[in-house]
Amino acid sequence: MTNAPTHDLFINGKQEKSLSGKTFEVYNPATGELLANVQEGAKEDIDRAVKSARKAFETWSEVPAAQRSILLSKAADILERRIDEFAELDTLNTGKPIIESKFVDLPMSIDCFRFYSSATRLLRGETIPVAGHLNLTFKEPIGVVGQIIPWNFPTLMASWKLAPALAAGNTIVLKPAEQTPLTALKLAEVFQEAGIPDGVVNVVTGFGETAGAALVEHEGVDKIAFTGETRTGRIIMETASKTLKRFSLELGGKAPNIVFEDADIDSAVNGSLFAIYFNQGQVCVSGSRLYVQESIYDEFVAKFTEKAKKIRMGNPLEMTTQIGSLTSKEQFEKVTSYIEIGKQEGAKLLFGGTKPSGDLEKGLFITPTVFADVTNDMRIAQEEIFGPVISIIKFKDLNDAIAKANDSVYGLVAAVWTKDIKTALNASRKIKAGYIWVNTYNMLFNEAPFGGYKNSGIGRELGLQGLDLYTETKNVCIDLGQNVNWYGL
Repeated sequence: MTNAPTHDLFINGKQEKSLSGKTFEVYNPATGELLANVQEGAKEDIDRAVKSARKAFETWSEVPAAQRSILLSKAADILERRIDEFAELDTLNTGKPIIESKFVDLPMSIDCFRFYSSATRLLRGETIPVAGHLNLTFKEPIGVVGQIIPWNFPTLMASWKLAPALAAGNTIVLKPAEQTPLTALKLAEVFQEAGIPDGVVNVVTGFGETAGAALVEHEGVDKIAFTGETRTGRIIMETASKTLKRFSLELGGKAPNIVFEDADIDSAVNGSLFAIYFNQGQVCVSGSRLYVQESIYDEFVAKFTEKAKKIRMGNPLEMTTQIGSLTSKEQFEKVTSYIEIGKQEGAKLLFGGTKPSGDLEKGLFITPTVFADVTNDMRIAQEEIFGPVISIIKFKDLNDAIAKANDSVYGLVAAVWTKDIKTALNASRKIKAGYIWVNTYNMLFNEAPFGGYKNSGIGRELGLQGLDLYTETKNVCIDLGQNVNWYGL
């Protein structure tokens, strides 16, 4: 793309240049082609956006829930009409297969707005029975919310943040990842077309160290919602504490995917492939620790490896492609470094871990990688790789599987494959993770809460619980004639 377009910031309903005049380049990671130039927002641009959101909050917070519901529903309809455009842009920007963008990411994004369109009308407090008084609670929006999203699911992660925050009556400054900012800017157009007032949603593109940090530090921001790596989450916690901001964090993962000897092996193999190679393994819930019981280990590994070899890598824009490119050069280098670490640690590389040649040579592609004979203390079994790299580990019995699964600083999700309901329930209860799958993987629903234990984050997104992240609870206590005269005067 020789004449790449330039995309502006979106502040107070208008496209704006950054005050510094700086821009940065956004590339297609599958080809190395320049996609766009984007305004490089910084502290002064964040300040403009926060002031816009603060002013808009005065009126948006008073808009009746029924009206907010209608506007969110309109946004969903518009996004659905533009599904091909958004899916293609997400694929161009991330390198993920178009089949994932069009049939997973975008439908779930659309449904997210529809779910919270309905949930808007369910925001309510309660009456609490107390002696001599009427005690009421109200749910009120927090205020201006700063939202920082990652690069792996650009439209979907924006939807997970925007929909519940808008439903609850907040105004927003969204800072998308610098690698994948394009669909976030397009979403601003969707909201404008839907009739959401100017200033309610503002999008400032830029880098985490400047625009992101300024958003977290800004005294006019009442809450930060962040999805990304755990290290950055800790920095946000520390910074937000200086202004006592509310915050919610959806952070890293190193999910245990446990296959017991009584499992349907073919189903478990297929599910485990989906668990690790979906979106090239660039998923916080990626099932990168694959625990297989000793009695079926060799059979399972052989079947898994044989099928991994058949996954079709290719041009992400082709519907037949099943695995695309990694999203950035930094991520490519990180993943390849971990493949070398796995070899050095003594893990057995059964397949993959290479960069393909030919038509894909210019892109950031890595073939599906299978490591067997991994032990739990190896770095590839403990550290988040965020790529198409599986570590297959033996276990003896239920207690051994649970111990190994919990031997991690993370606790986002886990999966269990078994035909025994007792095994499934015991494992689900004892594994320290916020979301457990049984005989399936990667199934997420807008109706169900999502979030992690330990270093995987704080708070729950999605579901009705997702509204709790964006509301304050106010208690009102009304005297019913007790005539309190404490001092007897």
